[in-house]
Amino acid sequence: MISQAQFDKEIELIISNAIREDVGDGDHSSLACIPTSAQGKAKLLVKDNGIIAGVEFAKQVFAYVDADIKVETLIEDGQKVTHGDIVFYVEGASQSILKAERLVLNAMQRMSAIATKTREFVDLLEGTKTKILDTRKTTPGIRALEKWAVKIGGGENHRFALYDMIMLKDNHIDFAGGVAKAINLTKQYLKETNRDLKIIVEARNLDEIKEILDCGGVYRILIDNFNYEDTRKAVKLIGDQCLTESSGGINENTLRKYAECGVDYISSGALTHSVYNKDLSLKAV
Repeated sequence: MISQAQFDKEIELIISNAIREDVGDGDHSSLACIPTSAQGKAKLLVKDNGIIAGVEFAKQVFAYVDADIKVETLIEDGQKVTHGDIVFYVEGASQSILKAERLVLNAMQRMSAIATKTREFVDLLEGTKTKILDTRKTTPGIRALEKWAVKIGGGENHRFALYDMIMLKDNHIDFAGGVAKAINLTKQYLKETNRDLKIIVEARNLDEIKEILDCGGVYRILIDNFNYEDTRKAVKLIGDQCLTESSGGINENTLRKYAECGVDYISSGALTHSVYNKDLSLKAV
């Protein structure tokens, strides 16, 4: 994963771009009817059930819009919420609160949905050694928020992007001319460019797993679209030579069964691409 400094920079870029997109040359609705001197207070109201996420992000948004805004937090990121809960109160210039409102809600609604789904998967894995991973199947432009939400929900982040880890998938292998060739070329590239990046390789069958193991130097093998029996065989074959990861359409009904095959990780794009936003509102008080 990327460094905390890089991650923080991604969040700053998301906020600045989102405010640019939403506010433009001014929030004319507020400018038209609310005095610049007006002070107000609002509450973040939960109208759904699940795991709340995005509280810390909301604080950063309010601070970006107006450094004088004050937030009183009642419920922290990662905690369970139910309909009617108040997550925080925000107080300050009314125009500033309204300027930040939509970004705060859009982000928190989506982040809370992702955190809730992630927590459901984490709970299903309880008692196994398997951890849940996200993927790069995220909404363009707000990947950092969605991966943050996965962490809040109790999951773990896969690579952040194309630049922080090597992942040789089926197309890389086919274009390179085979598994061994793809791995050897990758090792050569890393040496020539003086890069220290972990290598993950996708395997489509047991023969490819044997080929990957023969090459060595792989951090994790992605056991992709295997059935339960072949997954167990793959885990036994790999042993402690590297880490293992299952993927490929794994859902709530099959997650536990794959974990019981003994894999270290299960990755799921559904954590970020198949969620429905949680219902939250920012209401004046």
